[in-house]
Amino acid sequence: MAEATPLLKDELDIVIPTIRNLDFLEMWRPYFQPYHMIIVQDGDPSKVIKVPEGFDYELYNRNDINKILGPKASCISFKDSACRCFGYMVSKKKYIFTIDDDCFVAKDPSGKEINALSQHIKNILSPSSPYFFNTLYDPFREGADYVRGYPFSLREGVPTAVSHGLWLNIPDYDAPTQLVKPLEKNTRYVDAVMTIPKGTLFPMCGMNLTFDRDLIGPAMYFGLMGDGQPIGRYDDMWAGWCVKVICDHLGLGVKTGLPYIWHSKASNPFVNLKKEYKGIFWQEEIIPFFQAATLSKEAITVQQCYIELSKQVKEKLSKLDPYFDKLADAMVTWIEAWDELNPPKKTKLPNGTAK
Repeated sequence: MAEATPLLKDELDIVIPTIRNLDFLEMWRPYFQPYHMIIVQDGDPSKVIKVPEGFDYELYNRNDINKILGPKASCISFKDSACRCFGYMVSKKKYIFTIDDDCFVAKDPSGKEINALSQHIKNILSPSSPYFFNTLYDPFREGADYVRGYPFSLREGVPTAVSHGLWLNIPDYDAPTQLVKPLEKNTRYVDAVMTIPKGTLFPMCGMNLTFDRDLIGPAMYFGLMGDGQPIGRYDDMWAGWCVKVICDHLGLGVKTGLPYIWHSKASNPFVNLKKEYKGIFWQEEIIPFFQAATLSKEAITVQQCYIELSKQVKEKLSKLDPYFDKLADAMVTWIEAWDELNPPKKTKLPNGTAK
């Protein structure tokens, strides 16, 4: 019997940022091999990154990024995994799955390997329910449904723009938590997927993440981090806050929960503290900023929403630090570069307007 064609085989790219040989792909071979991969090489562009044989991939290093984007390459971070968002920009597929090179195949409590990509695809191809919480979590999973008392008018749900996966073994902690809990491991496997309610922000981790590029791609900018910047390790957080505000405005859904990956190694908490320390106190003002952010009725595309958000960042967060002035400009540059590489095509949004 012929094997079934993997779901979304020609509609999904796997994006991996790295500074090392990608031996970790061997364990993912049964799940990733059918898909096209975009590898974004960080650090020294003269270093040769080895990729196991048999994978279909394109690789971009800093020289390639500079060549393709010219002066606009300034919006892509260097010496930070935030560089992965360049892969989102050059992809021509509808969906993106991004994973870190220290993320291995996890096992569920029965000992069965978890096909993370397959679960992400299930999450993103079924609707979200951001307007009313379902106590059985994702009603589109097998054996679940909308519970008694759930309004029928909301049961159609909304398109899912983001599927946010989790991690067993090393949890995604900030440096202070790492320092006080150096030996902590996450062994809790929670068999649940849920929609994050409208109006609720969340900390988005970029190491096990899938999104619909057509629905939310231009907002998946991982900011200015790493080399020459006063902050690191907030790249995915920044993208997550922007994405959630825009998804809420445009009537799109964000899911979190399954699938799990096995996060194999903890990064150095002292190095992390150096990268994060400004962010740790800045976030106490950044979060209220995003919680209060509103977008105009005229903003009906992701790009328009993102430009509006960038203006608010410049106006309200620049007083916190001049860095935010620079970040707001980079947000605009990112959108300009995105539109150059991805000439707009019309899509229907849930509110019926054309994009």
